[in-house]
Amino acid sequence: MAIKRAPKKNQRNTKKLSPAGTRWRFVTALGVLFFVFSILVARAAYIQVINPEQYSLQGDLRSLRSDSLGVQRGMIVDRNGRELAVSVPVETVWADPKRIAESGALADQRRWQALAETFRMNRDELLAKVDDPERRFVYLQRKVSPSEADYVRQLGIPGVYLKTESRRYYPTGEISAHVVGITNIDGQGQEGLELLYDDHLTGTPGKRVYRKDAQGRVIEEISQTDAQPPKQLTLSIDQRIQATAYTELKKAVRYNQATSGSAVVVNVKTGELLAMVNSPSYNPNNRADLQSFKMRNRTITDAYEPGSTVKPLVVLSALEHGTHKVGDIIDTNPGWLRIGGRRVSDHRNLGKLSLTEVLEHSSNVGVTTMALELGVDKLLETYFDAGFGSDTGVSLLGESYGLLTTRRRWSDFELATLSYGYGLSATTLQLAKAYTMIANGGRDMPLTVFRRESKPESEQVFNPDNTRAVLHMMERVVSDGTATAAQVPGYRIAGKTGTSRKARATGGYGDEYVALFAGIAPASNPEVVVVVTINEPGTDDYYGGTAAAPVFSSIVSQTMRLLNVPPDDMTSQPMKAAGFVGGADATP
Repeated sequence: MAIKRAPKKNQRNTKKLSPAGTRWRFVTALGVLFFVFSILVARAAYIQVINPEQYSLQGDLRSLRSDSLGVQRGMIVDRNGRELAVSVPVETVWADPKRIAESGALADQRRWQALAETFRMNRDELLAKVDDPERRFVYLQRKVSPSEADYVRQLGIPGVYLKTESRRYYPTGEISAHVVGITNIDGQGQEGLELLYDDHLTGTPGKRVYRKDAQGRVIEEISQTDAQPPKQLTLSIDQRIQATAYTELKKAVRYNQATSGSAVVVNVKTGELLAMVNSPSYNPNNRADLQSFKMRNRTITDAYEPGSTVKPLVVLSALEHGTHKVGDIIDTNPGWLRIGGRRVSDHRNLGKLSLTEVLEHSSNVGVTTMALELGVDKLLETYFDAGFGSDTGVSLLGESYGLLTTRRRWSDFELATLSYGYGLSATTLQLAKAYTMIANGGRDMPLTVFRRESKPESEQVFNPDNTRAVLHMMERVVSDGTATAAQVPGYRIAGKTGTSRKARATGGYGDEYVALFAGIAPASNPEVVVVVTINEPGTDDYYGGTAAAPVFSSIVSQTMRLLNVPPDDMTSQPMKAAGFVGGADATP
């Protein structure tokens, strides 16, 4: 029996039904992919085109390195090239506290104890500097000695390193300290020429920029800026004369039990300072016991009433204004004057005196008589022209102008005191400038502490004939007057002593004195002016002729030899011829 099969359906005509939402999911996925791709493209464009600096900077921070190409501070030298201030390389010890913490270096107490003893520190104090792991740099000890640096290397403490710095060294020590000045530990000027010319001496460091890879290898040189070397200061100071002046001044201050002293040596023809010294001084290489009062350059900061050292200017003023002539005689009888109820007197009745004898005997009555005839305006004009009440031209920090009062009314007694050095004040350097004008024929030239290559411009202030006459008068002061202790064998010396009482802050005068001597050598052809100030001598010999004049003599004697100045006075000392011993007839 045949079985009938059901007919098969036509599969090609049958449609497959897709799951619901398939197309929607595809479109959504495609949109999400497109959106994400768009964001990535936009972000890439923002990073690469619009704002690439931030990420470039982050990359550079990981790979770029820069080194400073340091420069040494410029030297300060004297007129002959001798070093007064130089910079020398030294090592500084520093630490990376983060590296120390990561390496566990703090656990090795023995090495930290050894390091603390090297720096003369307490160990706990040293460890306190490196106990913060967030810090990456801290100084442990600045500018150590070479032996200390070698010991630090041998200790090999992880995170403790050495770097090279420079240290300022002063070969002449306390001798030139007040002129040169000092720097701080970072090499910045603090006093003297070091401060005044800090930019001139510093220079500009160079810079090298390069790129390193992850292994620390240099893979690219980016740039290099050359360092600008500092400039050198060449002073007018002659270190040989500077050392001589300081040695003699220091001995005199100690011998006279004085509070302080100053001395300057000026080249008459150029206005250059060959020496400028003070006592007490300080050692700029060792500041353990540094005291501020020792750092003052007293030659330019301390002003005193100059006393009788101004009397040559009174005589010069009288000659300049025609109130007196060289051959005039002044009657000082009976040895005193009464002016406005006050008394001006000499140490004894000197009788009739020539102008030369007025200076030789330092007669107060004589110069008062001349000043009263001159009048206050003419006398003050001469003082101003000589440089009192103004700067000397050296342009050093802290220079005092002194005191030269100008007012409408002056009593006759006030005029009298002006004539013998009271009622005004001047620094040691101002007094040196005034005497330089007398020595160079009445020409005013600014003083300088830097070496001059040519003679500077100057202004004719006083008549050369009058200054020459006063110069010859001052020779008698040294040969026969109050300053015989200033004589220098073989040389004609002109100068004037001065002794003044110091004014009290509360008014009036106390029992302290200032001893001064200002002189010119040699008188026949002046080469140098030397002024010596001894402040508050503690002995009975507090006069300019006994406390200051011998210092002048010692300084000038050696200065003439150092400058090869030939003697101009063959009569003052017997000449000794060099002998020769030798041959068969020589006797032992």
